[in-house]
Amino acid sequence: MIAPGATLGVLGGGQLARMFAMAAHRLGYRVAVLDPDRDCPAAGVANIQVCAALDDAKAWHALAAECAAMTIETESVPAEALTYFGARMPVAPGERALYITQDRTREKRFLTANGFATAPYLAIGTPSDADSQGIDALLPGLLKASRFGYDGKGQHVVRSRQELASAARQLHGPGLLEQRVELAAELSVIVARAADGETAVHPVPLNRHVSGILDLSVVPAPLPQDISSRAVAETLRLATLLDYCGVLCVEFFLTTEGRLLVNEIAPRPHNSGHFTLDACRTSQFEQQVRTLAGLPLGDPGLVTPQHGVATANLLGQLWADGEPCWKQALSTPNAHLHLYGKSTPRPGRKMGHLTCIADNVTDAQAAASRIRAVSQSTSTA
Repeated sequence: MIAPGATLGVLGGGQLARMFAMAAHRLGYRVAVLDPDRDCPAAGVANIQVCAALDDAKAWHALAAECAAMTIETESVPAEALTYFGARMPVAPGERALYITQDRTREKRFLTANGFATAPYLAIGTPSDADSQGIDALLPGLLKASRFGYDGKGQHVVRSRQELASAARQLHGPGLLEQRVELAAELSVIVARAADGETAVHPVPLNRHVSGILDLSVVPAPLPQDISSRAVAETLRLATLLDYCGVLCVEFFLTTEGRLLVNEIAPRPHNSGHFTLDACRTSQFEQQVRTLAGLPLGDPGLVTPQHGVATANLLGQLWADGEPCWKQALSTPNAHLHLYGKSTPRPGRKMGHLTCIADNVTDAQAAASRIRAVSQSTSTA
């Protein structure tokens, strides 16, 4: 166990690192972050910031001198960084888990090799692969960049071989063609797993995406219990196969035929788990601290299980007419506003989130959507 007072390190300084730092401070730890942006969201709350690129080996050395353990907040971290830190201190997750999950093609091959159901796919290494056998069976499909694609970035809807070849040229690197499947729902499972194999699973959220970006999550997921139970079981099996330590999120597709498909794996806390900050006895970020420091896991359950919870993302377009008016968000009972301290709003950029707790999921979702809408409409009033 790493005792409070020690410094915990984070590779990456975005909003996930910011929320990790807040959870770590509450438990008495100091936090150091590595990020090239001096004004990154975590900069204002970290005790130490090493301002350098995530692949800067000299910066790794400087950070290692300060820290007792190391974690990540983004898959963009080179897997070699965790090899470096892992030889010097506890790391969560480990290098192997990051190596597999930071590349979509590598991740899909790992999943299918271990018997997990996924959407049909084919690796696209170069634009010439658009002429490969089996392409037509996957069209219409979605071409995704193998690396560094998130929130809809690096993704193209393709309906023909010609569109596929054009989109592959735009990727400037390897990609993955996935067949589009008819969806009944999207859900995710967030699990904390300790080094000794102990696990704690948060309530399962149902997710809604708009333009490839998570828009709204509701908890508990209004789905048949067997669907959620199957998703949890698959997530726990995956965490065991990865010998995972840390917080892991697995996103699932539920098809109209009732099939449960693994969509993506995030080796870190996830946007769909932000509800845990206000609605759960232990948040996903506190669990990240606990797994990294070797502490016992906390209770992942809802504080009030009889209630519904909804979390709405606050994206940069909400600032189109100026700073939104937060009066409604701050005056509504059981509404919780979280802003990430980002100075430059851009369309699609996650600037914050809003979580509402109500008597049921329907009321919570209505409240979150209404408050978000009125915040923008009154921003210039």
